[in-house]
Amino acid sequence: MRNLITDVPGINVGNAQNTKVRTGVTVVLPDGGAVCAVDVRGGAPGTRETDLLDPSCMSERSDGIALAGGSLFGLDAAGGLMHWLRRKGHGGKFLDATIPSVPAAIVFDLHNEGDKSWADERLYFDLAAQAADAAGKDFALGTQGAGTGTTAGQLKGGLGSASQKLDNGATVGALVVVNSFGQTVVPGSKRFWAADFERNGEFGNCTDSPPAAPVKTEIPEFAEAGLNTTLAVIATDLTLSKAQAKRIAMIAQDGLARAIHPVHTQFDGDVIFCISTGRQEMEIPAVELTKLAMAAVECLARATARGVYEATELGPFPPYRSLP
Repeated sequence: MRNLITDVPGINVGNAQNTKVRTGVTVVLPDGGAVCAVDVRGGAPGTRETDLLDPSCMSERSDGIALAGGSLFGLDAAGGLMHWLRRKGHGGKFLDATIPSVPAAIVFDLHNEGDKSWADERLYFDLAAQAADAAGKDFALGTQGAGTGTTAGQLKGGLGSASQKLDNGATVGALVVVNSFGQTVVPGSKRFWAADFERNGEFGNCTDSPPAAPVKTEIPEFAEAGLNTTLAVIATDLTLSKAQAKRIAMIAQDGLARAIHPVHTQFDGDVIFCISTGRQEMEIPAVELTKLAMAAVECLARATARGVYEATELGPFPPYRSLP
């Protein structure tokens, strides 16, 4: 177990970034495609192809997921990944055409002091292809991929991941791009809001830090709708229908609520995808679906704290490890 979403059999992840622009792309590639659903909870989302993931719609599988910085410019990453997948022969067959299905979501990272005057109109298109070329079981966390230029409250944000085994032998994993308006750390301390979920010191044994006294959450003067978003992918090898995957994505939002305060505000565009590679059947669906949802919540909370813990300095906000 790598403690990464790629512990789920059939899942690969790749990152690519441009440190001059301070942005990047992360792609999730399920072998042969996967059942996929989505839950959008934030008030300012930026997405592509999410309507098709509704259980009432025709498409049953997605070939990849693209997560990108760049605000709406970053949606070009979906096109870059689509063409990469088409060249590899992946996608649905429609008459003589092969058309990959690539849902995508973006974060706003245009206020991190990077060079935003880039002239390359293919920036995110090409970054997606580079990320796909780099995809594998091992990938870096923190200031990487779509987490390159992100923030988490008043700290540097980042790319996080975590995984765990269920007692039925199945695996669940979470990947998250933390670019939250809310804080991931209890104000006045080094304790993550998700501290009680930490395993094996994965974000610095912060359970040793006592919780600080509650303080009033202040709204920064620059707060404006659309400047923050946390994106996540939940993956499992349990066989799920689109409706079941949708329910897991909905419940997994509680993982963000355990790790970020406040969350799901009008300043955020929080989006969670859930994908199932379908390699293991559920024997008792009602029970196992609930256990899977509980594990997804825990994994996502851990992944969120881990993404901030692993972030390195880049831009105006300090990394967690620089806190006194």
